Amino acid sequence: MVVIIDYGMGNLASVQKAFNALNIESKITSNPQEIKKASSIVLPGVGSFSQGMENLKENNLVNLLTEEVMVKKKPFLGICLGMQLIFDNGNEPEPCKGLGWISGEVKKVNFQENIKLPHLGWNVIKKYDKKEYQDELINNFYFIHSYHVIPENLDNIHSYVHYGSDIVASIKRDNIFATQFHPEKSQEAGLSLLKSYFNKYA
Repeated sequence: MVVIIDYGMGNLASVQKAFNALNIESKITSNPQEIKKASSIVLPGVGSFSQGMENLKENNLVNLLTEEVMVKKKPFLGICLGMQLIFDNGNEPEPCKGLGWISGEVKKVNFQENIKLPHLGWNVIKKYDKKEYQDELINNFYFIHSYHVIPENLDNIHSYVHYGSDIVASIKRDNIFATQFHPEKSQEAGLSLLKSYFNKYA
């Protein structure tokens, strides 16, 4: 069973709809026992970094998720805000500590004065290195964000997208895979990516 973490940051129904289309059994929950029983964990989310961390704390999910993902090494998929929250620090709207699973920081996209924010729409993903899901990463994926992750270790970068400058589009390390884009909103390309991931880990 794949669990989709419910911590009040939205976007859950569309994620589950994508799993339903792929015949992947999933459940939206914040129940500790169900999370402990899960085969894989998905953390979606839209909104600010600080609000996301506050909601995780209010739902007593910080230590639980860290135990399940970092200690027990359960497969983890982070989507959009769910990718940002696994880093050390964020800045939306003010400096805030994150989960700290990946070393690095989340900063506002401000490479150019005239760049439009949020970064919204379809963009081609470019592979950073010869890693997993290469065939799926030649397609367009759907983005909507104003902040981007800056990992300390470049080996954690899985792919990037160009928007004023190169922005990390996905992260891959051990049991952790996370995307700045929304695979659940990226039509066939997104479903193909999710299928490849969960065929291996679900």
